[in-house]
Amino acid sequence: MCTDATHGQESGHDGIGRRALLVTGAATALTLTPMSFATAAEGARTTRTLTGTLPPGAPDYVYLPVEVPRGVREIKVSYTYTKATVPAGTQNNALDIGLFDERGTALGGAGFRGWSGGARTEFFVRADDATPGYLPGPVRPGTWHVVLAPYTVAPQGLPYEVTVELTHGAPGTAPARRYPPERARGRGRAWYRGDCHVHSWHSDGRRAPAEIGALARAAGLDFLTTSDHNTSSSHAHWADVAGDDLLVMLGEEVTTRNGHVLALGTAPGTFIDWRYRARDNRWAKYAQEIRRAGGLVVPAHPHATCIGCGWKFGFGEADAVEVWNGPYTPDDEISLADWDNTLVSYARSGRRSGWIPAMGNSDAHRDPDRIGGPQTVVLADSLSRSALQAGIKAGRSYVAESKDVEVTFSASGGKGAHAGIGERLGVDRDTEISVDLTVKGAPGCTLHLVTDQGTLFTSPPLPASGTGSATWRTTPSYAAYVRAEVRHAASVPGLPGALAAFTNPVFLGA
Repeated sequence: MCTDATHGQESGHDGIGRRALLVTGAATALTLTPMSFATAAEGARTTRTLTGTLPPGAPDYVYLPVEVPRGVREIKVSYTYTKATVPAGTQNNALDIGLFDERGTALGGAGFRGWSGGARTEFFVRADDATPGYLPGPVRPGTWHVVLAPYTVAPQGLPYEVTVELTHGAPGTAPARRYPPERARGRGRAWYRGDCHVHSWHSDGRRAPAEIGALARAAGLDFLTTSDHNTSSSHAHWADVAGDDLLVMLGEEVTTRNGHVLALGTAPGTFIDWRYRARDNRWAKYAQEIRRAGGLVVPAHPHATCIGCGWKFGFGEADAVEVWNGPYTPDDEISLADWDNTLVSYARSGRRSGWIPAMGNSDAHRDPDRIGGPQTVVLADSLSRSALQAGIKAGRSYVAESKDVEVTFSASGGKGAHAGIGERLGVDRDTEISVDLTVKGAPGCTLHLVTDQGTLFTSPPLPASGTGSATWRTTPSYAAYVRAEVRHAASVPGLPGALAAFTNPVFLGA
């Protein structure tokens, strides 16, 4: 085996000036000294190693060009980096990694070949196979790029080492790609339960698609949506998971430095770029790409506290918003209140379209994360991608902590007028309206009716059977909308209890 080493100078020393700084139109990117490889005999392996240190304030993306000669069968990349000794409250080093092929690194371009973030220390790509998170396909000659993404950098800098190994030989045969169907048997027009935010081992999850499918069925789900971080590599691995009883929609969690967004139900193989910040004014373009690929734009966990997780792009492009993410926590309560404020603003505007529906998903990665906890329950005409997306976008849905919780919620008034979740009851402003709520599977929980004035009705705790109902009367002049919440008993005095379920609103008034 031929082994050489190429050493980059430490960032922060005057050697960094000899590297190129590229302005891509979005974030500034650093390009390192290229690795060059010579053609070698079939079966030979050639290796190059680059070391260096990234300083605090390093660009979001650092590109290592790799000159790949003809006759390469496989490219393998491994990397390490050093954690620093930092005082409490100071971020330590974290370095993500991915790969672009000879087609280039342009934003939204065709060169993307995979991303593992910080979930793996090595990966490979060849025609017939690739590490999960990466796309199999031919290793063509030209300039490839390993992309390093310093997520956080300690004050001492981030020392790294990247090794690239090329295996020379005839290419293999690319596998045929099979994708799950866009429709399952279903029950006609019905309420369907789904989880639209799950992670497999194709990003930072620890579960295979087959295991996720089994857990989804056990959770009583009718559908799920894939959402691995910044890659579409899992899309061709769900066909055997789907069935007449489980629809699998495809997607991506687009993980930027200013928040995460679900590209929900996109066409097979769709890749949505993530290499921009809110200040780059690129988000609207990629939101449009999601929609052109047949997907919905759903900001995820908008008030999450992890670095880069809080949503900074605004909600002007959102088709829905993930209000409840995984086990109910204070940031979900903040997201719920923030979403309710958007309903108040919409009602005040006098518009009759354009409000943002809410969703809830598990964001499950590994044990003990619970698939379907919570789940979005959607009224759809069929168990199909198009029908479910229409129901989600229209807000004909509620969120429940498990399959055990069922909610029926509607408003009626005037001469037989009736409206369900996500709909409008179009009656005069002084017409008396009856709001009816029935809940099953929520023992000890309280029922709440929330309007643009706040919570105006709270029930006593439900009995051990978990079944109960409430009726409340109002007029459109008093309440512009009404929505329901089902809450557990408070664990901290003076604070609301965790949600067991909540609904999208019913709007009141012509």
